[in-house]
Amino acid sequence: MEVAQKSWELANDVQLVDPQRDALYSYDDKEQREIQQAKPWRKDPNHFKNVRISAVALLKMVMHARSGGSIEVMGLMQGKIAGDTFIVTDAFRLPVEGTETRVNAQDQANEYMVSYLQSCRDAGQMENAVGWYHSHPGYGCWLSGIDVNTQMTQQTFQDPFLAVVIDPDRTISAGKVEIGAFRTFPEDYKPPREPGSDEYQTIPLAKIEDFGAWSNRYYSLEISHFKSTLDTQLLEQLWNKYWVSTLSQSPLFTNRDYTNKQILDLGEKIRRAETSVQASSRGGIGGRSSKDTQLDKVVKDSNKITGEENSGLMANLIKAKLFNGVGASVQTPSQGTNI
Repeated sequence: MEVAQKSWELANDVQLVDPQRDALYSYDDKEQREIQQAKPWRKDPNHFKNVRISAVALLKMVMHARSGGSIEVMGLMQGKIAGDTFIVTDAFRLPVEGTETRVNAQDQANEYMVSYLQSCRDAGQMENAVGWYHSHPGYGCWLSGIDVNTQMTQQTFQDPFLAVVIDPDRTISAGKVEIGAFRTFPEDYKPPREPGSDEYQTIPLAKIEDFGAWSNRYYSLEISHFKSTLDTQLLEQLWNKYWVSTLSQSPLFTNRDYTNKQILDLGEKIRRAETSVQASSRGGIGGRSSKDTQLDKVVKDSNKITGEENSGLMANLIKAKLFNGVGASVQTPSQGTNI
């Protein structure tokens, strides 16, 4: 119940209703075949720039990611291509075995994928698989070395294809969906790197090396969401069922293991930064900018944890102010007052 109600709450944050929301679900097979034949992404490695995800597809992906706990899970997304945009209309999970650090699709998953897509077509849902998603529980949205290789293989044999990463732990703590969408560059392509162009994100020490080694092999796409008429109705039904659980849950309790790991990781980063600063000071001139960068990252990580904890505390205080006195105000009929 906690997973469903929290995921609904996050998906329902998508307030935008597209003027042509239902038209996004129409699938023109001829148009899609023409796009496949033209292959404009072969001429421009940065051809795709946007991703539009339906609210219900987002809900399904977040619920699946959250259900995996500390284990990575994987699924596929269905949809179509429109210009430089991926339009994701649905998603489904794959029966794959994951670990706390990686997830790989095996033959069983490939057979399941083919069977599922054929069943969809038999039922009149003609959208192709346009990408895969998987979870990074607690360590951010980016592509590891294995992820990069997986995505490059998909882009070689099944392009256009998209990689989406969801962090369910950060989603719960931040109160918004922590999600990233990526495409890899061709092997012989060297992308221009602009200093300071990448937005900083907190990466655990155990993952920093893998993150840095592959960060120039892919780029991120802008993500937006939409709700169709059916999406709106489904989300309203979920809200009617889970609104009590939504109000009663607190990320401070449901996500405290993740918070504890963050604090431990931050403590180790502070110790390393302190050691580096002391060694740099003994060495005299030099390393000033490096010291400042390390300290700046530690401060940003600390502010992130503080912000998430403050949000949880404020939510608890607001709910306490609103509801703690309700029970005391309710009296029985014999007492003459009834609310």
